[in-house]
Amino acid sequence: MRSIWNGAISFGLVSIPIKLVNATESRSVSFRQIHTEDGGRVRYKKVCELDGEEVPQAEIGKAYEDADGTMIPITEEDLAALPLPTAKTIEIVAFVPAGDIDPLQMDAAYYLSANGVPAAKPYTLLREALKRSEKVAVAKYALRGRERLGMLRVVDDVIAMHGLLWPDEIRAPEGVAPENPVSVRDAELDLADALMATLGEVDMSTLHDDYRTAVEEMIAAKAEGGEGVAPPDTGEERGGGQVIDLMAALENSVRAAKEARGEGGEGEGKAEGKAEGKAEAEVTQLTSRARTPKSTDTKKSTSKTPAKKTAAAAHKSTAKTAKTATKKTPAKSTATKSTATKKTAAKKTTAKKATPRKRTA
Repeated sequence: MRSIWNGAISFGLVSIPIKLVNATESRSVSFRQIHTEDGGRVRYKKVCELDGEEVPQAEIGKAYEDADGTMIPITEEDLAALPLPTAKTIEIVAFVPAGDIDPLQMDAAYYLSANGVPAAKPYTLLREALKRSEKVAVAKYALRGRERLGMLRVVDDVIAMHGLLWPDEIRAPEGVAPENPVSVRDAELDLADALMATLGEVDMSTLHDDYRTAVEEMIAAKAEGGEGVAPPDTGEERGGGQVIDLMAALENSVRAAKEARGEGGEGEGKAEGKAEGKAEAEVTQLTSRARTPKSTDTKKSTSKTPAKKTAAAAHKSTAKTAKTATKKTPAKSTATKSTATKKTAAKKTTAKKATPRKRTA
């Protein structure tokens, strides 16, 4: 990679020669301006507004425009005379936890490469010190004619530097938050948590620019004499600023996320079946809880409690009666049988006495 700046890292009394290279690159598709009538390129010309003549690059200088519109010329000699101790040095001023850096301050990213064999040892020393301390270095440096703020951290085995905006360059978020107070129920937060859990994590390396891909396909089609690519039919139009049913939107989002995750292989779907079923049950329970007011739940719970107790008592009483009946039945049956036997015997005796004996002639 081509270096854009050569200098040194100032680490106390240790100086580490380094090269600065861009860590990022733009992959966006760029366009040119053309004359729509004949397709000719439209180019810019730098023209002096006083005489209307085009000015060559060698005759173009710098100036500061005052509040009243007055131009104050600034030469390169004027800028070179200013005190700029970080002109060729990345001066480390402190080591702080990474959490102390507001992500809003993040700007361009660079890699710092050791410049030459002698720089390898101090470069490795700083890199390992940053790793062990689990901190980042805050530094000042100068680039493209002005002093800047930077943050040094370790990426793999390389020291990377993020350009930072100065604290006074971060605007306060005044008038950005919703003006009207809004309350969110715990059940809605629970369902939002369920959606976050369903979406899960993502491998950042798999993310790509779908729009750029579509633009490249469209350009390729037109280059071959085609009419480009027809827009996809989504089946529905998405409108902005509409009032929506938040709970329904969350439910549908969870369902859509589950379906999207199920687009993997068949084996993967089977392996995740139990987890998906459990998540589905949790979402259903959370949805039911969110849609049912707390007062109704209390009333239902209160009304159901006596019924449960009454049913339990009735069941207990029935069991006790059945048990008692089981114990008394054999004795009662024996007594009945004994009484019937005695009555039969008495009847036979009475009949015997009542029958007259025949006389013998």
